[in-house]
This record gives sequence, C-alpha cells and structure tokens, in this order.
Amino acid sequence: MVSLNIELSEELFAAMHKDKTEMIRDIRLAAAVKFFERGMISQERAAELAGISRAKFIYSLKEFSVSPFQYTAEEILSEVDNYLNV
Repeated sequence: MVSLNIELSEELFAAMHKDKTEMIRDIRLAAAVKFFERGMISQERAAELAGISRAKFIYSLKEFSVSPFQYTAEEILSEVDNYLNV
C-alpha cells in the first residue's frame, strides 16, 4: 500500500466547512470520479480509490453529473449493429 501526503491550509478546511476526515473522503472521491470520467480507470478501481463500494461509487457519480457508462451513444449503436449483423 502506498501513502500520499498532501499539505492543506487550515483556512481551506474552514472555507469548505469540513474536518480532516471529510476532506480526505471528498478528495479521494473527486479524484476517483475524474479518473473514471476520463476513462483512465474502471468503476471497480475508482471505487477502490474512493474507499467505497462500487454501488456507492456509481450512485456518487450523480453528484458530479458524470454518467456511469463509458460508451457514447454512437458506440453503443455501433455495437448493436455489429451484433445484429453477425
């Protein structure tokens, strides 16, 4: 296991009305969502990074207006076409 150390000012905690535990949770979730959104990691790995279950991660995506699907509508239609033409 690797540990990361991030230095944050007390003013930031006060401005966000968060304590250390809440801030750590929020930073981990935000990073996980962004990496997932960019297609860098799967839902499973993102949930692991966030320290939550996959189901909770998928539910949390709504807070960030991020789709749980990593395919565009065009990609899905193409897959369906390929499947039907086999």
